[in-house]
Amino acid sequence: MPDEFCQGCRDRDQQIGDLRGRLSKLERFQRETAYLRDQNKTGGDIRLLCGESQAMKTVRLAIQQVARTDSTVLIQGETGTGKELVARAIHQLSARRDRLLVSLNCAALAPGVVASELFGHEQGAFTGATRRRVGRFELAHEGTLFLDEIGELPPETQVLLLRVMQERVIERVGGSEPIPVNVRVIAATHRDLAAAMNQGEFRADLFFRLSVFPILVPPLRERREDIPDLVKHTLQRLGQQASKSPLRMDPQAMRLLSEYHWPGNVRELQNIIERAAVVATGDSLQIDPGWFQARLAMFSDEDSHGLAALERRAIEDALAQCHGKIYGPQGAASVLKLKPTTLYGKMRKYGIPKHLPRPSAT
Repeated sequence: MPDEFCQGCRDRDQQIGDLRGRLSKLERFQRETAYLRDQNKTGGDIRLLCGESQAMKTVRLAIQQVARTDSTVLIQGETGTGKELVARAIHQLSARRDRLLVSLNCAALAPGVVASELFGHEQGAFTGATRRRVGRFELAHEGTLFLDEIGELPPETQVLLLRVMQERVIERVGGSEPIPVNVRVIAATHRDLAAAMNQGEFRADLFFRLSVFPILVPPLRERREDIPDLVKHTLQRLGQQASKSPLRMDPQAMRLLSEYHWPGNVRELQNIIERAAVVATGDSLQIDPGWFQARLAMFSDEDSHGLAALERRAIEDALAQCHGKIYGPQGAASVLKLKPTTLYGKMRKYGIPKHLPRPSAT
């Protein structure tokens, strides 16, 4: 009798263990399904990592090299260059492709909730925590975690992130139970993290932990020869979404796209093409030159996001391209779609040396 009783207890414990395991797998499946449903609405098109420029060939080679490993990757580049697309490409070429790629924009969260988003929290951990929440690390278990704008992480969260990357164990906010995680981390930033580290704004140990394999995504103005391919892929996508006949770019519009300096990079190019598709009355898309001047003014007003630096660099690039010439069809003002007097004012603002005398007041 005792043996039969003990065997019955063991069988019951085994059944309970099996049930818990199935419930855990079901919960994980439900979380992943819900996350994938949201991601499918916002995921980028990695075909936009196209182009035959040497800069993009270098990026694609780096993606292929690091995708075969589990190395941590730091993707750097200006806003709109396609850093998230690089992260997606690495994940899709990796052995983790069948698990989730989980994204978190560190700049989009208030400092007080970043830890909860990353590591999750227990019920009652803080005011408003009415139930347990699984964080991004747990959600990305056996997959990839993409931390966008990593340079915006608060100092206290930098410490926690470093510990997790070293020990591969997390603790939910308000909890004490260690939870092992197997996650590949890919980070991205438009900031110069090395400079931020030297200024004490970013932890040196975390910087070196993140930058095992750095990838620099070039700005669009440094690979203008890729613009036709980018236009082609964007037009294909827009045509498929709208179930239209194939769209094409008017030759004059293509010339404007090739000459503009693109402070917002590939994202801005996509937006301009989409705007042209919206207002088009046929299959041939036109570009209004006034769109560029309006966007340049918009970018120059948002210094807090580093776009003033982009405007300055665009002016310097245009001056170099035009050999210091400002006036005329081949001048920098024409390339930038600005009045010469406006360009001179911006040059004074940024302390850019004048290559021609200032225009007269007449």
